[in-house]
Formats: sequence, C-alpha cells, structure tokens
Amino acid sequence: MLIGDININKIAALAPMAGVTDRAFREICALFGAAYFTSEMISTKGIIYGSQKTFSLSERSNFEYPFALQLFGNNPKDFKEAIKILGDRIPEIIDINMGCPAMKIVKENSGSALMKTPELCGEIVYAAKSVSPVPVTVKIRSGWSESMINAPMVAKICEQAGASAITVHGRTKQQGYSGICNQEIIKSVKEAVNIPVIGNGDITSARNCADMMHFTKCDMVAIGRGAMGNPWIFSEINLVSAGERFIPPSINERVDIMKLHTEKLCEYKGENRGITEARKHLSCYVKDIKNASDIRRKIFSSKSKSELLEIIQSISQNV
Repeated sequence: MLIGDININKIAALAPMAGVTDRAFREICALFGAAYFTSEMISTKGIIYGSQKTFSLSERSNFEYPFALQLFGNNPKDFKEAIKILGDRIPEIIDINMGCPAMKIVKENSGSALMKTPELCGEIVYAAKSVSPVPVTVKIRSGWSESMINAPMVAKICEQAGASAITVHGRTKQQGYSGICNQEIIKSVKEAVNIPVIGNGDITSARNCADMMHFTKCDMVAIGRGAMGNPWIFSEINLVSAGERFIPPSINERVDIMKLHTEKLCEYKGENRGITEARKHLSCYVKDIKNASDIRRKIFSSKSKSELLEIIQSISQNV
C-alpha cells in the first residue's frame, strides 16, 4: 500500500490511542511487526502555544517506520500554523484526527465532532496539505450517530481536499467503543474513494483481520484495543497472512515482554509515572493467566519498579 510515496508492505498498523500508544508501547508493537505507527493525539493549539508536554508526544524511535503525527483541532488556520511550527519534527506522515469520541475533545468541536461539519473537514485537510511537506491522512468514524452516518461523504470530501489515505473506525461517536464495528461503513468508504482505506475496529485475531479485509476490501487494518496485552497480534497476522503457522508466546516469553514494557515506560517517563502507566498494560497482559485477579491486585498495589518487576517475574514461577 502507498500513502503518498510511502510504501507499506505489511497489513496491520497500530491504531493511535491517547494514553496508551506512547513510545514504549509502539516500540513493543514494532518488535512484533506492526506495519505503521501513529503518535498519540497532539493538539494544534498546544503546538502553537509552545507546550513542551505537547511536543514530547512527537518523540519517536528508530523502530517506528513509517510514523505519523496525529493532530487534532477545529480551525484550518491552526493546522496550517502548527505544521509550520513543527518543521523538522514532522516525520513521514501527518494524520488528522476526526474520530476521537472523548468528551473533552468533542466539546471543543474537535475529533469526531468534525463529522457533523463535512465542509470544515475538507477545509482542514486542504489547509494542512497546503503546507505539509509529507502526505496528509485522516482518521474518521462512521458518523456522529446512527441518524448521521456520513463517513463515505466525509471521506470523499477529504480525498478531494488532498488526503492521501483514510482510516475508518466502524462505530459512531455516540457508540464510543460499545456495540459492534459496522464493517458495511468501511466497505462503503472504500467504494467511495480512490485512495487507500484502513479499516479499524474489533480486530483481535488474524481471522477477523482477514474477514474484515475480505469483506470491506480495505487496504490495511489498524489495531487498537486488540493489541493491548497482546502485541504479538501483529506477528500472528503477518505469519498467517503469509501462510505460516503462528505459535502463541509461552508464559516466560510473555513475562519477558511485560518486564521490557515496564522498563521502557520507566525509562521514558520516570519511575513514578512509569509504574502508574505500566499497571494498565500489565492488567491486560495477564487477563487470561491463571490467578489473574490476584496478580492484578498485586500489580496495582506495587510501590516501585523493582517490586513491580518481582511481581511480573513471579508469574512464570507460579503458573
């Protein structure tokens, strides 16, 4: 698949999730063959106002390629100015978030709220494209609500404004993450545009990845929640799509990845914040392990990195 002149050979990307797909998690997913990476959401206003916290979200490693910065906002001029300010920080792709359902984003008429104003979506893409030295892509939802499903129209407007690819989450804003991903909408978007379409929603295995791609004819899938505690889903998809057998990691292999993930979080964010953020990831890693509830209780009561690593190590000894 080509996004502009960027060639992507594999079929499973890591979908961006605020507070989850930080550098540490992206690097873990890269180890297992994720095809494409996107930053957590970055505020155009934060860039314009020089927020160091905002700029820190643009940091990436050499493991992540291709890499997109995902921007959110509601003003075409802000996108234009933010991209100019980013300058040399711009990686291979700029992605525009028009799909986030979080209330703090929506109440600012950003994220999925933009689905209510298709013309503004086009104006934002056009503004970003006019100054971006790299391809501009867009992440959308199926629509605002069941009575306002307009992803095919929004996708076509974004394509006409210069977008090089569209990612579609097959749920409305009002659904949030409840219910079932509507693959009919992803299929309709694919039929409406001539640029690559990435399907997103409910991908938890190589089988349902293949099912989505077969039904919708999308060019790639983006995996979000399905990768939490399960970063080897990318290995599974890559192997199965190549006609090879996937062998799930052993408990010892899982423990090693849990320890590595925890170490990376503490290295990049400091021990206090690192162990706080590690807890939510570790609770996903242990979801189908024997005595998971007891392990989670110990994880969330840990007070230091060393204590947390000891708890992780004990999993392989007690299972």
